[in-house]
Amino acid sequence: MFKVEKEECRIDLYLANKLDISRSKVQKLIKEKKVKVNGKEASASFIVKDNDLIEVNDDLDYEIDITPENIPLDIIYEDKDLLVINKKSGMVVHPAPGHYSGTLVNALLYHFNIDSKDKIRPGIVHRLDKDTSGLMLACKNDLILEKMSKMISNKEVERHYLAIVDGVIKYDSGTIDAPIGRDSNDREKMAVTSINSKEAITHFKVLERFKNNTLLECILETGRTHQIRVHLAYIGYPVNNDPIYNKKKATDFGQMLHSKSIKFKHPLTNEELYFEVEAPKEFQEKLQELRKES
Repeated sequence: MFKVEKEECRIDLYLANKLDISRSKVQKLIKEKKVKVNGKEASASFIVKDNDLIEVNDDLDYEIDITPENIPLDIIYEDKDLLVINKKSGMVVHPAPGHYSGTLVNALLYHFNIDSKDKIRPGIVHRLDKDTSGLMLACKNDLILEKMSKMISNKEVERHYLAIVDGVIKYDSGTIDAPIGRDSNDREKMAVTSINSKEAITHFKVLERFKNNTLLECILETGRTHQIRVHLAYIGYPVNNDPIYNKKKATDFGQMLHSKSIKFKHPLTNEELYFEVEAPKEFQEKLQELRKES
């Protein structure tokens, strides 16, 4: 059940954003009378407002049992409350339609005692896209999850990324301040838009220039879905090898985007923690290739 906050839009658009599924999937659920608003069935065009209670009765997708799986994890830091994980490219973070096994959550449930009421995303305070590698946080209980969520919302967690983009950026640094929401033409994508969007701010600086590419360090001020990928494509410098936001054909590895470092104060001890990991070998090999070309 979801309580609507600061929204006023069609219910199919709202649930597509909230559940991170396609609009057609939501419309199918509504047609099958599996969606209720304030206890009553709703049409796809129903306009949700603040404090509406939405119930989605979709046993197939949202009441599934997540099976713990013995999947190796690269744990950078661990204490009794939280984890810092170096996620490999290609790993889906949490179960969703089409990905009910092999996810980071399946691995977390096998290796750790995650005390959470959330049966689909236990321990997940933020996520990385499937093909984005690098550091991310996970929480072992709901108390820490709530505290870390507030810290991220209050911009108290500093996250730096490395990105190889197509094109040579001439200025040394910049800030992209452009709201992001669902692409109205393709519900599987995000886009810079003023419709049903949220604030999104990405800072970047140039680390190295090549013949036809640029290596960037990106700093997230907000954490929207696909934010760096959408923002860089929006200004005309899409992430190299991005299968969704780059028009060039991509290889199986996926986008050249890596969560390099993370810094925050421990939510209980207030100790400042900083972690940094190198990009995967595919990323490093791409850099070597570009340096030779230049």
